Amino acid sequence: MKTWHYVLLVFLGGCCYGVLSTFVKLAYSAGFTVSAVTGSQYLLGTLLIWIVALFTKKKKLSSKQIVTLLCSGIPFGLTGVFYYHSLETLDASLAIIFLFQFVWIGSLIEWIFLKKAPSTPKLISIAILVVGSILAAGVMTNGGAILTWQGAIWGALSAVTYTLFIFFSSSVGKDIPPVQKSAFLTTGGVLMIFLVLPPTDLFHLPVLMGVAPYGLYLGFFGVVLPPLLFSIGMPHIGPGLGTILTTSELPVVVILSSLVLGEQVSMWQWIGVVLILGGIMVGNLKMPNRKMKSNVHLESRSA
Repeated sequence: MKTWHYVLLVFLGGCCYGVLSTFVKLAYSAGFTVSAVTGSQYLLGTLLIWIVALFTKKKKLSSKQIVTLLCSGIPFGLTGVFYYHSLETLDASLAIIFLFQFVWIGSLIEWIFLKKAPSTPKLISIAILVVGSILAAGVMTNGGAILTWQGAIWGALSAVTYTLFIFFSSSVGKDIPPVQKSAFLTTGGVLMIFLVLPPTDLFHLPVLMGVAPYGLYLGFFGVVLPPLLFSIGMPHIGPGLGTILTTSELPVVVILSSLVLGEQVSMWQWIGVVLILGGIMVGNLKMPNRKMKSNVHLESRSA
């Protein structure tokens, strides 16, 4: 695969997260609780990825590798827990702003642990994305949002754990087949979900049967595809650029809210969507190599 193929896969992984909120709202309006929706999403999603893993290439893993993959999936599950908790006291438009801080946290982690300083296009991209996310989330048009310290803490934690998940997706198990790697990552996530937010509602058969259609949809787009796409693309592009690409989530949220839920989207929000897409493009620009420029200059002088 060429680099742009990996970029596209990670971009689509972010888009997958964007299609979730619309159906989460539909599930809530149908009377299902947070634990039932979250539990069914992660449980059914994990079952789906393991079914796929049975028919794909696998590699014999050591106990250490399995434990490492399971632990790497913990941030995946915690992100859902923390984000849902933030939504208990924060408006969705404000909670998503806290989550979107992963944009600069990812580059910071890459700088600290991988000693890879962010390039000028990446810094410009981050600035554009932060402004675009604030506009696209509708904060400018909602008449102000109520901020609680509990919600702020949960929202900040969701940004950190989401960043960690992206980081682990790019650095752990690079030689493991993507589907097999994704299966273990999601298993680690679902185990953490069940530990922190036990889905006791699912023990009742009528609730399980009723929430299952939502769980299958959310599980496919929220549990199966993102880890799989990230497992394939992230090792080739790194967590810094990866976090920029996954901001594709928010434009999808805004577009589906308008088309499916019939929510009114203001001009400022559409401007925010355009800025986010522009920020992603800027983040993918490559600065000319100085050494190459120097060589070209020398060649021109000698000519």
